[in-house]
Amino acid sequence: MKDYDKYIVWLEYFNSELKRSQGRRVPLSLAIRTPKPEELQEACKRLNLQPALQAGTYPSSGRRESAYVSIRKEKPKQALMLKIAKEISTVRARAPKK
Repeated sequence: MKDYDKYIVWLEYFNSELKRSQGRRVPLSLAIRTPKPEELQEACKRLNLQPALQAGTYPSSGRRESAYVSIRKEKPKQALMLKIAKEISTVRARAPKK
């Protein structure tokens, strides 16, 4: 059953390798290369958005596997995506290098 109190935020929204027409929703200056589901979930946790990570197939990508988080509605979706994009960059910068 659809939950109207939550937003769905896909990994593709933050992928710098995609064009806007392919699903990216943040500016290239905030997008990152191949975001990971764990980074998206951690960024949402840091913003206290109560994320629930799920695997799925992004609607316009065909059969490519992806993931998304469902987060509680707090502000307009675009404003939240910009905050999440900045936080994902912080999460990636703090990750231990291999």
